[in-house]
Amino acid sequence: MPSTTSSPSLAVAGQFIDALAARDFDGVVATLTDDVRFRALLPSRTLDLEGRQAVRATFGTWFGDTGRWELVEAVVGEIGGRLHLRWRVSVTKPGVGPGNLLVEQQIYADAGPDGQLRDVSLLCTGFRPEA
Repeated sequence: MPSTTSSPSLAVAGQFIDALAARDFDGVVATLTDDVRFRALLPSRTLDLEGRQAVRATFGTWFGDTGRWELVEAVVGEIGGRLHLRWRVSVTKPGVGPGNLLVEQQIYADAGPDGQLRDVSLLCTGFRPEA
């Protein structure tokens, strides 16, 4: 049964977005439970991760070597007892392509008793050329 989202959970979701905006991936994973289950649907594959360190390493792989980094849009909310987070970043990543690239990701997550995110499902657009 999904947990009921409360204000503390929304505050943790806000902390996730704030850390992401600062490209602070240690801060991002600090909003997760130690035993987080993190599933991701990417354009080329799926991931099924467990634990903060695996999630930290993945965010580092995705975004650690980006040049320009700008959070251009973010939303935090709740849908039927689950947290919903969505963000769009504009980056440069020469190994992927020239110019500015957009990435949009969104998460649906359940929160643990302390409000930290414990069961996370992420959907990602991949790196797309910015028009």
